[in-house]
Amino acid sequence: MNTQDAKRVLETALICAQQPLPLREMRALFADELGADTVRALLDELIGDWQGRGVELVALASGWRFQSRPEMRQYLDRLNPEKPPKYSRAVMETLAIVAYRQPVTRGDIEEIRGVTVGGPIIKQLEDRGWIEGIGYREVPGRPTLYATTRHFLDDLGLASLEQLPTLEGMGASPASPQSGLQEQASLLEQADGLQAALGLPDDDTAGAPTDEAQPEHQPDFSHAGDRVDEDAPMERST
Repeated sequence: MNTQDAKRVLETALICAQQPLPLREMRALFADELGADTVRALLDELIGDWQGRGVELVALASGWRFQSRPEMRQYLDRLNPEKPPKYSRAVMETLAIVAYRQPVTRGDIEEIRGVTVGGPIIKQLEDRGWIEGIGYREVPGRPTLYATTRHFLDDLGLASLEQLPTLEGMGASPASPQSGLQEQASLLEQADGLQAALGLPDDDTAGAPTDEAQPEHQPDFSHAGDRVDEDAPMERST
């Protein structure tokens, strides 16, 4: 099979695929006769072929897929009047904390947010497939450690966690209380950025009072006892 025919097969498979295609599945299209480097070269050519169109080929955490460009969203939304579900400010702040501080326990999230995190908040994010339990912290009670999933990165259009926007204060000395507060504030503000990137509508009740109680403990960011369960699926990308 010549290069042009191979590229046509690859393009067709990517367009027809229901989910992002990992490299191993794309190689299976050619009975593994094409090496990984050759497939990557064909993907690079396809990226160039689709430049200037409303659809682009992108690499995500779980594989490659064709998707509409961000500037097309306002037009495509008119074909689907059904609005995506709304998520509260508490849910989006929790998601931001897990994304930037993973793996974290519910207690860690409460320390950063300053309020108790209810079970329904965690369940909403698990049901959406954005976070999951990946192990336990080896402390009394063995609380669950949460991390984001490949599905979360796919929905953001990212290939790895390193592509998340950098938080203010991350490069400062951890011994500086001011830099720590700045980073914490930036972390909570990032909830807005995630909400927009995921194409979610604003929640009209986001600023309304909640029944979350103020925790009595003070923040403690030292977690030397973290242990990831080797039997749990690990979805974090590097």
